[in-house]
Amino acid sequence: MRHDDIASLQRLSPAWKLLSASNAPLVLSFLGRVFIDENVREISETDLVGRLDDELYALAQQLGPDAYPRTAKQYLADWSSTEARWLRKYYLPGDDEPRYDATQAVERAVAWVKGLRERDFVGTESRLNTVFDLLRQIVHGSDADPDARLVELRRRRLEIDEEIAATERGEFTVLDPLERRDRFQQFAETARALLSDFREVEANLRDLDRQMRERIATWDGTKGELLDEFVGNRSGISASDQGRSLKAFYDLLLTSDRLAEMTRLIAAAATLDGVDAADERLTRIHYDWLAAAKRAQDTVGALSEQLRSFLDDQVWLENRRVMDLLHSIETTAVSQREDRSNAFSHEIDALGPDIKLPMERPLYRKPVAASIDSSGIEAGVAEDVGDALFEQNQVDPAPLIDNVRTALRRGGQTTLAQVVADAPLERGLEELLTYFHLDDGAFDTRFDDTATDAVAWVGADGIERTATLPRVIYARTSEIGAR
Repeated sequence: MRHDDIASLQRLSPAWKLLSASNAPLVLSFLGRVFIDENVREISETDLVGRLDDELYALAQQLGPDAYPRTAKQYLADWSSTEARWLRKYYLPGDDEPRYDATQAVERAVAWVKGLRERDFVGTESRLNTVFDLLRQIVHGSDADPDARLVELRRRRLEIDEEIAATERGEFTVLDPLERRDRFQQFAETARALLSDFREVEANLRDLDRQMRERIATWDGTKGELLDEFVGNRSGISASDQGRSLKAFYDLLLTSDRLAEMTRLIAAAATLDGVDAADERLTRIHYDWLAAAKRAQDTVGALSEQLRSFLDDQVWLENRRVMDLLHSIETTAVSQREDRSNAFSHEIDALGPDIKLPMERPLYRKPVAASIDSSGIEAGVAEDVGDALFEQNQVDPAPLIDNVRTALRRGGQTTLAQVVADAPLERGLEELLTYFHLDDGAFDTRFDDTATDAVAWVGADGIERTATLPRVIYARTSEIGAR
């Protein structure tokens, strides 16, 4: 880096200001523990002030009352100011209590300080293997020549066949404790780094939204062009590099098979000899990834809605400008009312208005009540038994919704026939009809009249029945930029 670049970072970077602050130990230890170690992405001001009060009291008992003399609210106000930018202070819709979240500056500063500590073991072999794997993915994944890809696939298949044959002969090597420790250390570093990157992803998405707002605020074209620009910008948030990468990560990890495999592998790795699994957070780090990715996705949806509201305000101002112009025209017409020269003339559609009075309409007339003769009625005998009225069955839609959600974990959409194939009908036709009326925010129900599916079930009498019906499609609604 050049001297000017470093000088600019020293002057403008919030992370650099945090490292050089006089109360840096307090900021790094408290914010690092609350927002990074505990993976808190949102906390109310009341809770954060209470936790900081406890921290300041403990430090006062240890270092004296003059070490950190200010109150918790004063420290939070300084840390969330525009000069520091270590905390992001914001309000949720319909709530007047502020919320806090750490910025990426805190993530970077805490990571840099943790990197200063001496490590008793530094693994290098696993990193070299990772470098080779990444290079193979880049080179072979970008090759458009099918012959070259086939050569690579056959080479990999040959290696796998040789490894299978050697394993069948009992000739295989097992990772020793040093190699397991090397690889687990790299997994831990990558997992923590991936979790900390989500705050930077949210910040980049907000910067993209700010650029779009500036574009709309300085717009000087027509309303139609503005609407075209808005539609492109709104879809551009989810179509950006950050949005596309986030969606791919979320869809990949949300797959039930991948999530179950990740849980099983982490639990198995933590029990091996030579693996330092003292950090319990690593055993559930993939769930922290899901929570952080969902928050980033919610940020995309919230930014899209805020952008739409911002555009509505701009359109309202334009409509007000139109009303001002109309008022100006009316004022000019009144001022020219006495000018009856030939230079001023105007044509009207008719000599007088077409008026329809309200009293020309007929009034409401009460209908004549029909007379009913109830004399001569004799008591009858019921021919049917009313027991069937008390044998009605109620189908609970909650398990059916869970069946659809389970099927949607394998992809973006599924059909009713696929759901019933995984979870057969137990209540027959009543349960099948309930599938048509499922109402859940996680998916939408659509009907395709151009295709049909056959759904079969076995009734209580042991007879198998089949219903042919239009194709019912369930599509997941948790997409980036939607909601």
